Amino acid sequence: MPTRRSMLIATAAIAGGPAMAQEFPPRKPVTMLVGFAPGGAADAAARLIARHLGDAIGQNVVVENKAGAGGNIAHQQAAQGPTDGSMLLLGSIGPLTIAPHMMNLPYDPFRDLAPVSGGVYFPSILVVNAEKGPKTMPEFIALARSKPNAVSFASTGPGSASHLTGELFAKRIGAEMLHVPYRGGSQAMPDLLAGRFTCYFAAPPTALPHIETGKILALSTTDLQRMAQLPNVPTVAESGVPGFQALNWYAFVASAKTPATILDHWNQEIVKVLRRPDVRENLVKHGLTPHPTTRAELNDFMRKESAQWGAIVKERKITSE
Repeated sequence: MPTRRSMLIATAAIAGGPAMAQEFPPRKPVTMLVGFAPGGAADAAARLIARHLGDAIGQNVVVENKAGAGGNIAHQQAAQGPTDGSMLLLGSIGPLTIAPHMMNLPYDPFRDLAPVSGGVYFPSILVVNAEKGPKTMPEFIALARSKPNAVSFASTGPGSASHLTGELFAKRIGAEMLHVPYRGGSQAMPDLLAGRFTCYFAAPPTALPHIETGKILALSTTDLQRMAQLPNVPTVAESGVPGFQALNWYAFVASAKTPATILDHWNQEIVKVLRRPDVRENLVKHGLTPHPTTRAELNDFMRKESAQWGAIVKERKITSE
């Protein structure tokens, strides 16, 4: 009986060119890069999806955390990485659609990286130290407006979604807040617990365990609807900032030099995994919503996001410093 591997290799050969040039799945273990340290939303999503992808293709899919520069180091590695389909990147909103407006990058997201499929999206949770921070959104907004930099907010790095969400929020409430960048959510959270800054627009997997223990307090969330896991926590839009919405997301991309047939195969496998009821259930438990797309849909989505956040970068005069 033919194996799944032999059938996929044969399909690749028929679809366009020599099997060795466009073989799927690759003969060697697949690396799934993540641009942030272990313990955050990207890491949680990547490890769940990688396990199921590995089972689906009969090959190991190994998550590699390459933290630094707000995720840009991992994105550069993927852009310059293998073109045989053996490296995927769970790309993030910051390096793909925000950082290019802030700095000269050694890669171009739309030239050097190819869209594969949407991954997950999720709101941020505005959290504060339960003992030292404001207790309500009106109290928090009043503090932020009281004087410049009265409120400090952490992020996962310059140009990250948590950074731009904080900037957008500050703009909407007419305040100046002090930005405190970190390498990832797992580094920022201990300092919030220690009271070293005021607040953090945190990803759900990073924040929810500490909310449950009562060590941090959730003041609001950044989608237009309340989170199912936090039904009693109002949205920012409900808390005096009408219409406010800022979603974070991760999407799968690969080197743009990867053959289209291999990218198409990866799209099919990722979409199937993200549509599995058990995968969706596990992601939702972490506050993440699956977002499978076609490759063209992801390209269009990324370009719209790039235009939106580029305007905020320009208006707020945000730099990488």
